Amino acid sequence: MQNSSPVADEPHHKLASRRLPVSRKNAGRALIVLASLAFLLLLLIQILHTTGSITAGFADWRPILYAYLVWAIALGVGQVVVRGERGLRALFLLPAVLFTVAVVIFPTLFGIYIASLDWNLSSFEGPHFNGLNNLIGLFHDNYYWNALGNMVFYAVAVLGEYAIAFGLALLLNAEIRGRKFFRVVFLLPLMLSPVAVSWMIGKSLMEYRFGPAATLARDLGWENPAFFAFPWIARFSIEAMDAWVSIPFIMIMLLAGLQAMPKEVMEAAKVDGAGAWQSFWHVTFPLMLPVSVTVLIIRIIFKLKLADIVINVTAGGPGGATDTVSSFIYRVYRDRSNVGYGTGLAMFYLLMIIVFLTVLLRLSSRWTQRVS
Repeated sequence: MQNSSPVADEPHHKLASRRLPVSRKNAGRALIVLASLAFLLLLLIQILHTTGSITAGFADWRPILYAYLVWAIALGVGQVVVRGERGLRALFLLPAVLFTVAVVIFPTLFGIYIASLDWNLSSFEGPHFNGLNNLIGLFHDNYYWNALGNMVFYAVAVLGEYAIAFGLALLLNAEIRGRKFFRVVFLLPLMLSPVAVSWMIGKSLMEYRFGPAATLARDLGWENPAFFAFPWIARFSIEAMDAWVSIPFIMIMLLAGLQAMPKEVMEAAKVDGAGAWQSFWHVTFPLMLPVSVTVLIIRIIFKLKLADIVINVTAGGPGGATDTVSSFIYRVYRDRSNVGYGTGLAMFYLLMIIVFLTVLLRLSSRWTQRVS
């Protein structure tokens, strides 16, 4: 029985692909080109019809979806006709690529198009092309840049959440009584909706007149326990509520990493005479760096989307002190009914997030390699 491997079969597939008739390859390429041109033509006609440049077009975008599906089928058939066996293997990847184009790339391009419009739902004129005016207005919007500044505070606060979660993970990883019970208890905030937390804590527990937290603060000597009336106190209060919901997620990820660590390494550190702090700083922390970096990046991504607690508790106040970019964009849509400008704010924020996370991933990768 003769064994074969993918590496050995690759030259065979390349040779088989070269042996395909030239007429077959030309027919496959022609099918792909004609289907692509037809789809792009229909897409261009629909875009021009939507913008009012031409009268010809469809009443909605459903025919474009059907055309996209037909183009996808033609692309798959063309790949098989042109590449043979390699084209058949490419069909396994093609649905994922087409799905990504449909739900990620196309909506992003459509969002860029919406961001170039002056589209106010309260106006009778309807959407019309606005060029770069939304982008220019963005750079002069002090409230937007204030929200971006607040996001820096919220993102940096993730380090504090990480420190608390790491301490809890070390505690729950130790041999203590009731360890399983405390693991369940500490996970309870993660099971709650942020909207429920904002009403349960922000609107009830921390309510200025009759809230238990305000009453306790008065008993301790705080004459005016208004948690959301002063900028920095309100900002820390929002962060505290969001941290209470999110710390269990960081904790459970770090706890999983601690339990996966080889016990022989810790036992060797104890034999060498290392104390608790030395074992943590020189053994546990370096070994946990890959998990820590992953958790921090995921948590920062979720933090950059913070909106629900702010919207329900403070609506961005006082004076925009607790505003996030997401909550500000929400108010642009809700209060101003300005779809074009709100979409422009969102697309610019998306671009900043992509650049920030790309830089963060590279720096964290270099730092992890250096420390490890």
